[in-house]
Amino acid sequence: MNVPQIRLQSISAQLSIHTTKGHQMIEQPKAELSIEQPKAELTIETTPSSLTIDQTEAWADMDLKHISRRIAEAAEQGKQDVLEGIARRAQEGERLKRIEDGGNPIPEIAKQRSQKPIYPVTIGYIPSAGSVKINYEPAKVNIDVKPSKPVNNATIHKPIIVYQPGTVDVELARRNELFIDFESDNKGD
Repeated sequence: MNVPQIRLQSISAQLSIHTTKGHQMIEQPKAELSIEQPKAELTIETTPSSLTIDQTEAWADMDLKHISRRIAEAAEQGKQDVLEGIARRAQEGERLKRIEDGGNPIPEIAKQRSQKPIYPVTIGYIPSAGSVKINYEPAKVNIDVKPSKPVNNATIHKPIIVYQPGTVDVELARRNELFIDFESDNKGD
């Protein structure tokens, strides 16, 4: 008996894939930055220094006195001399009143009054030590600083993004095929 044979031959399908890469570009624009520093407030207050030099006593030591001082000293000296004169005359009167007690008061009094007083010798043009009075007050400085905070102004910019997606193209390069062949064995029939 003849059994027919079926012969199958298949060819697979082939795909063709073409890809295009995607492209992405990101650009970040610079931010705009503005910084301003206001000036600090500075106030300086000064009290000037003070120097006083008093040479009055130095000039007086050199006998260079103001007229009002000379008048005051002369008045004081006159008062002192009057008091001394009164005291001396009272003492001499007491001695003369007691002449009977003995002694010779008149020549003694005459001798005392005829002697000149001894005055101390000094160099009149050199002032005494410490006669010049110096007073110094240093200057005072008050500094007040009020700092100002900086002013920051910043403007940001969003990034610029350009994106081009990739593509994939799929094509059928070759179709699948199926070949069917029948063979029968008819050799002797």
